[in-house]
Amino acid sequence: MIKKVLIANRGEIALRIHRACHEMGVKTVAVHSTADTDAMHVRLADESVCIGPAPSKDSYLNMHALLSAATITGADAIHPGYGLLSENAEFAAMVEEHGFIFIGPTADHIRVMGDKILAKEAVIKLGIPVVPGSPKGVTLQDDVEAICDKVGYPVIVKASGGGGGKGMQIVRDHKDLRQAITIAKNEAKVNFGNDEVFIEKFLEQPRHIEIQVLSDSHGNAVHLGERDCSLQRRHQKVWEEAPSPALTDKQRKKLGELCAKACRQFGYRGAGTFEFLYEKGEFFFIEMNTRVQVEHPVTEMITGIDIVQEQISIAAGEKLSFSQKDIEFSGHAIECRINAEHHRTFAPSPGKVLGYHPPGGLRVRVDSALYAGYSVPPHYDSMVAKLIVRGKDRAECLRRLRRSLEEFVIDGIQTIIPLHQALAQNPDIIKGDYDIHWLEKYLSAQE
Repeated sequence: MIKKVLIANRGEIALRIHRACHEMGVKTVAVHSTADTDAMHVRLADESVCIGPAPSKDSYLNMHALLSAATITGADAIHPGYGLLSENAEFAAMVEEHGFIFIGPTADHIRVMGDKILAKEAVIKLGIPVVPGSPKGVTLQDDVEAICDKVGYPVIVKASGGGGGKGMQIVRDHKDLRQAITIAKNEAKVNFGNDEVFIEKFLEQPRHIEIQVLSDSHGNAVHLGERDCSLQRRHQKVWEEAPSPALTDKQRKKLGELCAKACRQFGYRGAGTFEFLYEKGEFFFIEMNTRVQVEHPVTEMITGIDIVQEQISIAAGEKLSFSQKDIEFSGHAIECRINAEHHRTFAPSPGKVLGYHPPGGLRVRVDSALYAGYSVPPHYDSMVAKLIVRGKDRAECLRRLRRSLEEFVIDGIQTIIPLHQALAQNPDIIKGDYDIHWLEKYLSAQE
């Protein structure tokens, strides 16, 4: 039984975890940097501990400070949220070595799935298709030209331990290959401390499809359907929806069952997401996220399942309270990430929120830690809110989204709400006719 959870995160996800805990009768401990003293999750938590100055490396990424905070407050468990230390195998191991429950998978599973090469090797053994590419990391000493000739151009060079678009280079001709590998290795070393890179086939018009799974420590695993996260800028998701406008019920069921089966075979524990590229009727695994996703609310909206509460129950050693046949998918949901950025230049816009009025109404949800008078600090990720709406079908969902975006007021800072308003009116988006390159092309055409 978990009685007190330390939330090792900040912003809207810290508040989201706090709410899930309190609905379960679990007390919460908020941690914060000196820049987040007035943050909403700090105000609402049962206890709070300042763990360091503003820079993340000195506070939210300070493992010893987090463990000390858990010790002095008597927490039973630590929830890492997303980002920061959520997929750090060393942190997960340290949490459990110090006698706390880590609300997430085992350190070994995080380590395997955090390395894209090891992850591909693991899922191939589980029968999941992967993007054609090099079977292991490559160096300039390897015959990389032969590898790419076999895979077929264009290819993409990717960092083994990376994400977020860093350490990635697209190559369309062999003459650019070695320079691309050099650049990708340097970026990977700077951003991830690991310069290993590998090569994959670059798909020209894929969609980004991901499958949400839940798996307990008793051998039970289910999938909660898919999310379509194809609208991206610089490999960062901007808009997510469930179900995907591109998939059939048969495809959804087949892929979901494959992922749930893989979890059972792998002995996975907790919430996770299998991410795929989908093109011309084929799915190709790219990575697994061993944490709760930013976009988890769209799945919650169409299933009625609280993914964060399930994470906590699973970590406490409980069995899943439902089976696959109990899960019903109802309606359509869309999430818009609201970033504190200029909607055209995407320049960051930290500062004081002078006015804040979130939209409301039937089947409208806003996950945010904003309030009037709060100052958005310049030190962290620019996402300040998520607007999630649900409709009985996609057409109704889009109408509700347009109405909700009209109501959403955040004064004092700039946000990308105008971009979402434009997207919700765009004919391609309305038809569901887009891929992972669509948004970049759309933004370029607006310049």
